[in-house]
Amino acid sequence: HYGFGIGTLTSGITGGILLGSLVAVAINRHYTPEQVSDFAWRIPFILGGVFGLVSVYLRRFLHETPVFRELAERSNLARELPIRTVLRDHRSASMFVALLTWVLSTSIVVVVLYTPAYLQKVHHIPAALALETNAFATLTLTIGCVIVGWACDRIGTRAVMLIGWSGLFITAYLFYGSLPGTPATLFWHYGLLGLFVGTIATVPIAGVRAFPAPVRFTGLSFAYNMSYAVFGGLTPMILTLWLQHDTMAPAH
Repeated sequence: HYGFGIGTLTSGITGGILLGSLVAVAINRHYTPEQVSDFAWRIPFILGGVFGLVSVYLRRFLHETPVFRELAERSNLARELPIRTVLRDHRSASMFVALLTWVLSTSIVVVVLYTPAYLQKVHHIPAALALETNAFATLTLTIGCVIVGWACDRIGTRAVMLIGWSGLFITAYLFYGSLPGTPATLFWHYGLLGLFVGTIATVPIAGVRAFPAPVRFTGLSFAYNMSYAVFGGLTPMILTLWLQHDTMAPAH
């Protein structure tokens, strides 16, 4: 149940985004724009701080994997600085994970984080509707991560990637090409797109396998975080410039 386990963990991350979306929906329903600007914007940060304290507490119950513990007992871990070993001996794996992370970061940044503002500014969709549809898409994304993980155990990661990324390609153009549409089509097209964004669960499934156990944590964290920092940071800027010439920029 390797894929199902990682898919469930990934859904925990997207579930956190879902909680944020639901809080945003609730705030916009219960407060006027003036009240949001005045004080209500602080509420999500306070809630996030509480969840942060909970995560620190839960961290006490996490343990190293049996494979890593066995390597440590045999003193078979990298004896030099692990990052040096990764850069010297595992460049292809680092590039592989970085490219996968590029797809992951772009999917999350564009579809989940950027699109609510895009719907409001470009297609003049009311804020409440934009946030509600975004919450629904994030819900289907969370479900999609679990389904993708389960499917990887059943039919293999490569097959799931081919199906999932192809579906993401099709549903992205279906959603962004049908805007503004009706509230019903907005919900279902956005939700279907979110479901296929769940293919991002294949990134940690494949990424963990890319590095050997002695440097797995260093290799995965280095490639993932460097790539996410670069592409996650550049994507909104690229989109802002691209939208000046083409409203289909998010799909592209």
